[in-house]
Amino acid sequence: MDAFDLPRRLAAEALGTTILVATVVGSGIMAEALTRDVALALLCNTLPTGAILVVLITVLGPISGAHFNPAVTLVFALRRELPANETALYVIVQIAGGIAGTMIAHLMFALPLIDLSLKVRTGGAQWFGEAIAAFGLVATILAGIRFQRSAVPWLVGLYITAAYWFTASTSFANPAVAIARSLTDTFSGIRPADLPGFVLAELCGAIAGMVLMNWLVGRTPARGPAAIAETLR
Repeated sequence: MDAFDLPRRLAAEALGTTILVATVVGSGIMAEALTRDVALALLCNTLPTGAILVVLITVLGPISGAHFNPAVTLVFALRRELPANETALYVIVQIAGGIAGTMIAHLMFALPLIDLSLKVRTGGAQWFGEAIAAFGLVATILAGIRFQRSAVPWLVGLYITAAYWFTASTSFANPAVAIARSLTDTFSGIRPADLPGFVLAELCGAIAGMVLMNWLVGRTPARGPAAIAETLR
């Protein structure tokens, strides 16, 4: 298999996070325009998000590992499968890509490029929900890699689709996506003041998921900076 150099891997991470956020924000805007039923709007937001994750992980996973998520990148750094300098660069391009995704969604719907959210999402229940969302995401990824590598795109897409509905927070499970969603005052937004609680909960949940799965299913040997990519090729 061809090895992809760091610039290509970073480009894949940025592109994937951009498209992911554009889907999350754009489908939320479309849902609000089409219905006033909040449950139906959430369903309209959920299905495109799960679907695009399957697509993005399938087509970009072999290049970069398809993290699209600083919490997931942190997990692989802690597992010594991603060097510290590359971890920092992954996180930077993920955040930048997420912001670009919000701006692209706004442009498509003729909204201001940046519109800080006023939607309140805070409190212990929502923080706990975010921790559970990130915990389950990491558990899904690590167990999928261990037992059913080719199914990882579907496993992640289906997990996020479910987690939109069973978590109180609607499962952001991703610090880069949370930051990007703070810049849109639409259906999927989150107030910037509420970001710290969400991000901290996501990171704690991800680390807890890693600790449990390292014990529960064991660890596959580290294979260098593109650990997930190896499983998807």
